[in-house]
Parts: sequence; C-alpha cells; structure tokens
Amino acid sequence: MRNELLADGVEQYIVDTTVRENPVLAELHAETSTMPGAGMQIGSDQGQFMGLLARAVGAKRYLEIGVFTGYSSLAMALALPDDGRVVACDVSEEYTTVAKRYWQKAGVEKKMDLRLGPAIATLDKMIADKVEPFDIAFIDADKANYDAYYERCLQLVRPGGLILCDNMLWSGRVIDKSRHDEDTDALRALNAKAGKDERVDVALLSVGDGVLIARRR
Repeated sequence: MRNELLADGVEQYIVDTTVRENPVLAELHAETSTMPGAGMQIGSDQGQFMGLLARAVGAKRYLEIGVFTGYSSLAMALALPDDGRVVACDVSEEYTTVAKRYWQKAGVEKKMDLRLGPAIATLDKMIADKVEPFDIAFIDADKANYDAYYERCLQLVRPGGLILCDNMLWSGRVIDKSRHDEDTDALRALNAKAGKDERVDVALLSVGDGVLIARRR
C-alpha cells in the first residue's frame, strides 16, 4: 500500500536505497498489484522492517491476523529461523490460495499453519488451548475488530513480545475529526487506548499506512 503521508518520491527513494526484497516476494507483490483489493498488501519497506524486528527479538513464533495474498506472512517466514512457526489467520480461501502457492515457491511451507475461519474464534481457541506464546503478532484484518484482536494478542504474546497493528494512520483519516465511520473510529480509539495502556510500551510509526508497535510488559 502506498504511503500517502510521504512526499512524492520519498517512498520510492526508501525502496531504491535500502529495501532488499526476496525475488519471490517481488513476484508476489507484482501479481497482487493486479488483483482487486491490491491496496491491502503491505509495502516491501514495511515487510523488511517487520523482518528486522523479528530478527531483533529473536522471534521463532509469529501470529498473523489477516493474510490476504501472503506478503507479510512470507516476509516474516523468511526472517524466522528454520525451526520458526507462522500461524496465519484469515477467512478467504481464494486469497490464501495465492499465499500458499508463494509459500511453497519460497520453500517455507513447513513453517506455515494457515487457519481459515473468523479470527476471534481462532484466537479464543488458542487461548483456551494454552498454546505456546508467540514472539510477534501482526494485526491487519477488519478494522472494527482491531480492539478484540489486540486484547487477545496480549494473552497470546509473551512478555517482551511485540504486537504490530497495521493501517493505524488510515491515510490520515484518523486526524479528521469530522470522520466517524466504523473503521476510522475503531482505529482512532485503539491508538488512544494503546497510548495509555500500562500493559505495554508503545510507539506509533508512519511506516506504510501507520504501524502501531506495542511491546507487552
């Protein structure tokens, strides 16, 4: 997704000078760009940033809520060690079929655990089953349920682990006080909540469409 908050040319400069995109990721990016809803795909700079975070915290277990065609899950799988594990939650068999094809092409399919169905139910089952905690969780699904995902991720991520929430600047719409649709209000409310949440250390970055990073204390 293009960062509409950056001056023209800045995003391309970032990509040209610092992004090291795996060829399979580049191929997936190109295919997804021709599909309906292509704007839901994260940018290569954001994928690289997330991979850097995974390496920085020594992540082995990664939870993703909202897979689409699989760019972020593939970027993270490539950043995890050989014994790493990705649990990827989505409701679309159509889009995740594309993801699975690229996971296989990149040779990371053994790391992937795709769970199709409403994510809240999937997360609740993992909580009930007391699964091994995750090192990083990434929320990039239906915005109205972000708070529900955030609360569940706080139970599923280990102390010191990270929760990343995408689209938190919403192309600048979160600062438009006249805008009160369900998605914008949900994102605005979670930004405000996380900013005061004593359970986490937090930062809101203008990477991509805005990434909120919460470190569980």
